[in-house]
Amino acid sequence: MSLKKLPIGIQTFSKIRKNDFLYIDKTKIALKLIESHQYVFLSRPRRFGKSLFLDTLSEIFKGNKELFKDLHIYDKWDFNTKYPVIKIDFFGDLRSGESLKKRIFNVLRHNQENLNIECFDSNDFASCFEDLIKLTSKKYNQQVVVLIDEYDKAILDNLDQMEVAKENREIIKGLYTVLKGCDEYLKFVFLTGVSKFSKASIFSGLNMLEDISLNPNYGNVCGYTQKDIETTILPYLKGVDLDKLKAWYNGYNFLKDDVYNPFCMLLFIKNEYAYDNYWFESGTPSFLIKLIEKNNYFIPKLANLIIGKKLLNSFDIDSLDLEIILYQAGYLTIDKVLETPFGSIEYKLKLPNKEVQLSLNDTIISSLTDNNNPNTYKTPLYQALYNADLEALKSSIHSIFASIPYNNSEHIKIYEGYYASIIYTYLQSLGIDITGEDITNKGRIDLTAKINDIIYVIEFKVGNESAMKQIKQMKYYEKYLSLKQDVYLVGINFDEDDRNLSGFEWEKM
Repeated sequence: MSLKKLPIGIQTFSKIRKNDFLYIDKTKIALKLIESHQYVFLSRPRRFGKSLFLDTLSEIFKGNKELFKDLHIYDKWDFNTKYPVIKIDFFGDLRSGESLKKRIFNVLRHNQENLNIECFDSNDFASCFEDLIKLTSKKYNQQVVVLIDEYDKAILDNLDQMEVAKENREIIKGLYTVLKGCDEYLKFVFLTGVSKFSKASIFSGLNMLEDISLNPNYGNVCGYTQKDIETTILPYLKGVDLDKLKAWYNGYNFLKDDVYNPFCMLLFIKNEYAYDNYWFESGTPSFLIKLIEKNNYFIPKLANLIIGKKLLNSFDIDSLDLEIILYQAGYLTIDKVLETPFGSIEYKLKLPNKEVQLSLNDTIISSLTDNNNPNTYKTPLYQALYNADLEALKSSIHSIFASIPYNNSEHIKIYEGYYASIIYTYLQSLGIDITGEDITNKGRIDLTAKINDIIYVIEFKVGNESAMKQIKQMKYYEKYLSLKQDVYLVGINFDEDDRNLSGFEWEKM
């Protein structure tokens, strides 16, 4: 039996179903959603299948039953009752307030044509949107479904020009506020986006909006599960090492199962099982890297990051928090749910998989060191660690810092964490097991690295204070002695004037 075609870049449900493309059935989740909720918000990283799920909802409400044959919802939903659907999306160039307004008017005009409705006031988009909802309900004698895709794109696309981002925030806020006054005319409202903005900043008045982004019932609403890989998608993966595939592309978690990014999986199959950075290279925003540079962010923090539930659910362009942006954009994901002694919930975050680990760290290396080819130093660094060749490790680290242009490291004197961030990022980019700010009963180890049954306990100091002395005084190594593995203590000192190693001591326990 021939395999179905791969739906690469296709976000239209009817096209997938009519043209025999591969489809992972999400209609069981869709049915639960529309039977349990009325006003819904879903946040997921880009290229995760949000648009396809939104279009699936559209076809359900329109009553196009024939598209759902052999799917879970086929005999469980009343397709005879049809609802008019208003779809709004924010694709395209939104780099100014004027371009955003133009997009809104075009989308509203397109909906008017599809529904054979004419707004009373076509010069004010908020009034036109309100007219569209009320007149559609009256014309079809039925409540209306409103589906809004990428609701936040006009803001996120402009985080490098904050005035435009704020202007666009106010524009779309005026559009969304219309929904509050139209409750009696609305059957179902669904908004998708990458980020979760605070209700005060965008969804003012929309207190009825339910956020299902971290609701376990909908944790698998987007993405492919391991079960999907081992059943529906398995015929496309002949000869593929599923454990390696899992390490590369699985790992995103939204409080249900770990999931794969669909975009990565489809391109992996299309490109004959070549492991590559498909999702990362499809649009990593440059503002993230600029934010790391601007704030002199201590990169090792990302390896042991714990964030409160309230903080994780908020995003505000007036106070950008790098960790929250990295999580909501998909560069970090949930590792564990933790309960504090006083009952509140916190989340431990992690890099989701090898693709993100390698790509993000390479990008950060290039930014911090002005080296567009970090692979130059990665192989000798890896070999030195793998073979426990400490002299070679010293030489590799010295070469890395010697290669950084002088003008690129001018800020090092006032930023001690720069040195640790560079080494940590290089080691992370090797794909080995790294723990930054590794907690012991005596304090925090700057960096722990594990490779080839070898554990490296590493401490950094800028100036004359001995890094090795601190390791021994604090007995950081005790945490690992019971593991019966080789443990190396590595104390590294940097000179703030030479911007390179001033001391490198090591000892095998």
